[in-house]
Amino acid sequence: MTKEKTRFSNNIDIKNRKARYEFEFIDTYEAGLVLKGTEIKSIREGKVSLQEGYCYFKNGELFAKGINISPYEQGSFYNHEPTRERKLLLRRQELIKLEGKSQEKGLAIIPTRLFLNSRGLAKLVIALARGKKLHDKRDNLREKDMKREMERHRY
Repeated sequence: MTKEKTRFSNNIDIKNRKARYEFEFIDTYEAGLVLKGTEIKSIREGKVSLQEGYCYFKNGELFAKGINISPYEQGSFYNHEPTRERKLLLRRQELIKLEGKSQEKGLAIIPTRLFLNSRGLAKLVIALARGKKLHDKRDNLREKDMKREMERHRY
């Protein structure tokens, strides 16, 4: 058996680590991104920040805002705007379901991970999430510390 080689480097996996700390994930979806110009080249270089990103609905379509894709270094005046809003591509049923759930109080749609699939297309994993309270964050930290202590004493 031979491994199938692809012409794309698929080692791009950018995560929003802060999101797991700030939010409790209820449901996750994998969405395509509508990109322009040199954005995919910057993504392949790994120059993306999801920290300030969020998603919202406009005219029945889902958009991501606040995702920072740095300008491509070799790009000339054709370069893209780093923080522009980008349309997300999901199935119609998923959009309807997500729009209905996002109307509930306290729920938000946030980007959690950006990666390149096997075909070299940029995919954004978004999560329907509820913001954590301060005591929830403390509980999570306490649980992590307990697990770390248990592992330390086990060996």
